[in-house]
Amino acid sequence: MRITPLTHSSGTQPAASLQKTLLLGHIIIIGLAYIQPMTLFDTFGMVSEASIQHVPTSYFFALLAVLFTALSYGNMIRRYPSSGSAYTYVQRAVHPNAGFMVGWSSLLDYILSPMVNILLAVIYLTDMFPGVNHWVWVIGLTLFMTWVNLRGIKFVANFNGLIVLFQILVIVIFVVMIIKQLALGNTAMNTMGLSATHDATLWSTTPFFGDKTNVGALITGATILCFSFTGFDALSSLAEETKDTDKVLPRAIFLTALISGIIFIVATYFMQLFFPGNPSQYFQDVNATQPDILRIVGGEMFKSVILAFAIVTVMASGISAHAGVSRLMYVMGRDGVFNKKYFGSLSTKTHSPAFNIILVGIIALSAGFTDLDHVVSLISFGALTAFSFVNLCVISQYALREGRTKNAKDIFNYVVIPMLGFIAVGALWLQIDHVALKWGIIWAVVGILFLGYKTKGFKIPPPQYKQD
Repeated sequence: MRITPLTHSSGTQPAASLQKTLLLGHIIIIGLAYIQPMTLFDTFGMVSEASIQHVPTSYFFALLAVLFTALSYGNMIRRYPSSGSAYTYVQRAVHPNAGFMVGWSSLLDYILSPMVNILLAVIYLTDMFPGVNHWVWVIGLTLFMTWVNLRGIKFVANFNGLIVLFQILVIVIFVVMIIKQLALGNTAMNTMGLSATHDATLWSTTPFFGDKTNVGALITGATILCFSFTGFDALSSLAEETKDTDKVLPRAIFLTALISGIIFIVATYFMQLFFPGNPSQYFQDVNATQPDILRIVGGEMFKSVILAFAIVTVMASGISAHAGVSRLMYVMGRDGVFNKKYFGSLSTKTHSPAFNIILVGIIALSAGFTDLDHVVSLISFGALTAFSFVNLCVISQYALREGRTKNAKDIFNYVVIPMLGFIAVGALWLQIDHVALKWGIIWAVVGILFLGYKTKGFKIPPPQYKQD
């Protein structure tokens, strides 16, 4: 199916459209920048506490759910190569009303993602410059993210390339430093003077499972870590800007999730060995642990250098998130769900949704009024909603609508895999934060009211972009 370009109101000339300029490498770079591998330092404390010191296992559970879901995203991209992502898939494969609600929930996820990166950068900058009012950083960083996105998606990919490579290099150096300490028999308890006992080891199953292992706690940790993987699904919003979309984009989504998952699991395995026991004994704030982790492992100078770089990495992630949400808003505007004149318009110079980019920047300023813990939980609500429905879309579209169940291969691809993905995501739903669930439901209720307004009391279908 091909998405037809928008036309001017006269209907005689095509308006600006999204341009197919991205290759496999570009998309993986954007995805890894969005996911931001160094986020493992920020979430380590809260997940270690939630999982009872089994962070790599929680990452494994989250990765399992994500990989099954990544395959479902790939299948839906091949059928509907639209930048609308889960919103479009559910709209076409299930029902237009359900599609709107998934798009509405995804907005919660995508809109908050740039805010998370601003909050992280503010944490680092405040640690380095405690006397500067946080609003200086919030406003400055928001303006920078908005400016980069206004330059166009190719500029975003090129800007993020080197940053992703340096992130991976930093993680490798950090892990090597921990391995050296463990090889000497040291843990953070020794180096911080909390214990004189040298009981470190390089190889142990304890970070994965042990006497304290609790499946519910592991899944709770995995639910938090859904936030760490949200970049992989946002790549589907680049469908109309990717060359050879049906081959390149599914592969890029799966590889992005797999690469990031491997990095997370390996790094946190050694981190969990080095930081045994309750994380509160090491960190001033278990919800913002990167500064303390860097200082304990590498010293003040190492911490200062890496925090300075970390500010750049979270900006790269924020820029990618900014790009994703602006394109989802563009597709919903193009459909006519939101005001088409503004939300459905593109810059004729950069072929990017400039109005949406600026609007997301304005919304991101609200980072000055909130904290990281609450935003991360709400992102998980939006991500889990999208993940659940994309898995169901594969079954609905391929198995039920197209009858692709005549051989074992089709049954495996279009029934077994998405069902496993749905079950894995369902397990994460059972452990979602209650506050996030409450505010997510409130957001959904607002969406239902808005949908009722757009459909004149659900008497007509929601508006959709015409396709040939």
